[in-house]
Amino acid sequence: MDVLEALYTTRAMRRVAREPVPDEVQAAILDAAIRAPSGGNTQNWRFLLVDDPGVKDRIGPLYRDAITQLWATVYADRLAAAAADPDDPESSQMLKVQRSAQWLADHFEDVPLFLFGFVQHDPTGGSIYPAVWSAMLAARAHGVGSSLTSVLGFFHPRETLDILGVPEGEGWIMACCVSFGYPTGRWGVATRRPVHEVSFRNRWGDPVGFEVPEPLWSPDEGA
Repeated sequence: MDVLEALYTTRAMRRVAREPVPDEVQAAILDAAIRAPSGGNTQNWRFLLVDDPGVKDRIGPLYRDAITQLWATVYADRLAAAAADPDDPESSQMLKVQRSAQWLADHFEDVPLFLFGFVQHDPTGGSIYPAVWSAMLAARAHGVGSSLTSVLGFFHPRETLDILGVPEGEGWIMACCVSFGYPTGRWGVATRRPVHEVSFRNRWGDPVGFEVPEPLWSPDEGA
């Protein structure tokens, strides 16, 4: 797969089939992950794959509760505004994202594979997140959808660590949980605010110096 196609079309794909992800694809995902940059080449990361139904059965209720708390706290105002004006394009998009995220919560146990990313003594995530993104790009190259979430670390960290058997006192931080599976939807370029609206040059607020009104890659170019 062309690298630009992977970059432009690797978006959150939460709705996935129950079909298992083959071991050889899992191996390719993790092998790509560990090739990512690592601060000082310390490689203080661990990747824990979860596909055991029993483990998912224990984490699923925690994840659903975390999502419920997320809607009631961090996203409460945005969801209320979206519900008040559902026909507004931004409201429509917000409600669409909520439905997608809620689907993942409601079907947590049915998702075939999860990857939990851990980093040691590094709350910044400077090393673990490039590795996780590489894993997600590698998954895309193999036709596997993914979605990164960190709600378990916010709302149920201790319970999740206990279920996963993460050793205490060694400085391991749960950075994220990524779902993997063969998507039931279609790949596509995600709609985003254009770069010139969210980027500056030299000083905060100063224009970046160019405008990109439309994505610089499209499926037609990759064909």
